[in-house]
Amino acid sequence: MSIVERLCSQRVARSKHVKALALAISLSVSFGAAASSESLQSYQPVTPTIDQARANILIARQLQFTHFRDLRVSDDLSGDIFDTYLKYLDGQKVYLTQDDLDGFVDIRDHLGSALRTGKLQPGFDIYNLVQKRIIERLHFALNLLDQGVGNLDFGGNDSILLDRSDSDWVANSVRLDELWTKRIKNAVLAQRLNGSDDDTLTDTLRQRYEAQLKRAYQARSEDAFQAYMNAFAGMWDPHTSYFSPRTSENFNINMSLSLEGIGAVLQGDNEYTKVVRLVPGGPAFQQGQLQPADRIVSVTQEGETPVNVIGWRLDEVVDLIRGPRDSVVTLEVIPSGAADETVTKAIAIKRDQVKLEEQSASKKVIELDRNGQSYKVGAITIPTFYADFQAMQAGDRNYKSTTRDVRRLLEELQAEGVEGLVIDLRNNGGGALHEANDLVGLFIDSGPTVQIRNANNDVQILNDEDPDVAFKGPMVVLVNRMSASASEIFAGAIQDYGRGLVVGSQTFGKGTVQAVRPLNHGQLKITQSKFYRVSGGSTQHKGVMPDIEIPSRIDNTLIGEDALDHALPWDQIDAVDHTQYFDFSNIIDELRLRHDKRFDASPEFSLLQQEIDFLKQQRQQNSVSLNMDERQQQHKQIERTRLTIANARRELIGETPFDSMEELDDWQDLQAADLKSNDEETDFVIREGGQIMADMLELDRRTAALPAMGSPLTSKAQTAQASTEL
Repeated sequence: MSIVERLCSQRVARSKHVKALALAISLSVSFGAAASSESLQSYQPVTPTIDQARANILIARQLQFTHFRDLRVSDDLSGDIFDTYLKYLDGQKVYLTQDDLDGFVDIRDHLGSALRTGKLQPGFDIYNLVQKRIIERLHFALNLLDQGVGNLDFGGNDSILLDRSDSDWVANSVRLDELWTKRIKNAVLAQRLNGSDDDTLTDTLRQRYEAQLKRAYQARSEDAFQAYMNAFAGMWDPHTSYFSPRTSENFNINMSLSLEGIGAVLQGDNEYTKVVRLVPGGPAFQQGQLQPADRIVSVTQEGETPVNVIGWRLDEVVDLIRGPRDSVVTLEVIPSGAADETVTKAIAIKRDQVKLEEQSASKKVIELDRNGQSYKVGAITIPTFYADFQAMQAGDRNYKSTTRDVRRLLEELQAEGVEGLVIDLRNNGGGALHEANDLVGLFIDSGPTVQIRNANNDVQILNDEDPDVAFKGPMVVLVNRMSASASEIFAGAIQDYGRGLVVGSQTFGKGTVQAVRPLNHGQLKITQSKFYRVSGGSTQHKGVMPDIEIPSRIDNTLIGEDALDHALPWDQIDAVDHTQYFDFSNIIDELRLRHDKRFDASPEFSLLQQEIDFLKQQRQQNSVSLNMDERQQQHKQIERTRLTIANARRELIGETPFDSMEELDDWQDLQAADLKSNDEETDFVIREGGQIMADMLELDRRTAALPAMGSPLTSKAQTAQASTEL
């Protein structure tokens, strides 16, 4: 008897103990029971293949012997693998029950040894049971809709937990029926609050559940294998993952930048597809409304009806979003800062290729007057670390790259008489490592830029060998939570060398290097080394901490390396000798004081803080009411707050306030392209970077606190390490 069959038998036996309780629940339980019988007969369990078993053995060997983390494949990992696998399959704990989990006792502690030897059946048994339970639940939902949403009671004191990931599993199917009745009531309330009548919302929800049901019945062996291997590989770190042959194809397309789409990196997140990051210069980045951690509810092609994608496989969602250039796709998303899953937003994006020129560095000049003194500060925005490899390989001496473009912009800015420089790396997710190395080289005489340690503890040091310096003045580097990888290498090096101050918020903390290795079946992306700053501290996990902090709307608990399960820890190795050019210790307290005073008096910062507080309050809301009147009041309060903040920002720029949320939403749809973070007219953070630079120049004139470039304070690695330790 398989595990699935045994669990089903156990469930029948336990039903005798809950019969009395079942009679008190209403007719919905009988619908659930009928659905259970039908779905168990209809679902065809998936089974592992020989190729998958061979790939499993290869993956186990690669993880154990070539991954940066020294971790053995053994039964010591079994419990964590089991929990991670269930989190992937049923992260919100809405399909399985404690009764189901009790049936897994025999295999829970032995997954490690099974995976070491290619025995996949235990993982497939778990997957098949989850699929059966999904089918049961969806039939239950459809049956409840068939009874009529008008029969649901929205007048009591019921509420529903928004995030069940840390909750206990419900005891049995009867309790699960109660939970799903609440989930459906919540979905109905959401549609009513969005203006849908009962007939329309019933059709919408039925289409959603039927689409999910169809995909559950169409489960493939590869779906189970990929989920199981990713739960296994994820024990080593969150960036190590298995790509099925189909996913490998999509990965290779993305790496070649030949994909025509919206320019967003997506990943599965329970039933949803979640936005991980936006590609700088891509259509979604330029449109300006889609944000990291947004979850996609539906996808609409031009002239067609929306397709609900909740419960879809990631590759299917990617295929639906991908399309020909200049066509428009509309994504309905749950914004990352939404109070609950009932708040959605439609975002229309015109598909296009990500063009290299749209990722290029750009410049501005910020002119400031202080007590009769004028200051001219240059600002360079770098969306990504790019290089035109094809032109480089073809021998084109004028190929585009980050370093080449920034050198040219520096020459232009210095010709305009700038005294200081702001480098904006916010939302820069990294890119070509050699470009980060070369870019550091524009601001130092020569020396190391980053250390790379592999699993054998061998350390490679990348150096700037060119003594030429493109800019010798003081610098400010702007970062935020979405500044990652190569951005962190550059910001960390500038901080360690004392070439400038880092301003903004803690960076992402992505300090690892991955390689993609072929298997007999698919590919394995595996972490093989780790980045370290010249001061010895890793950029992994902690990222780069700013010298002067500016709060951000981004929730660090949702975005960032330290928000990921099994992330490699921060550590440090020996520092390497490097020069420290400027000593900011005499002026940093004064710089922070001036910055704080400006922000306390700044209406833009006041609005930013209001938004941050509002979003934080929304995220902290653990449950929502299922009472219609109470829910309407909450909905209206949220809309009033959004409208108040938007109108306050309108008044700052001399524009007429909006009369309603509908007017605000319409305006956002029309003006989305003007909402990019690098728009100087609406972005006060880059102006504040200029203000901090003006403070540095002013204090330098008064106290001569900053030595001239070429007069290093020290070349001892120990001193530099002490002054910049994270």
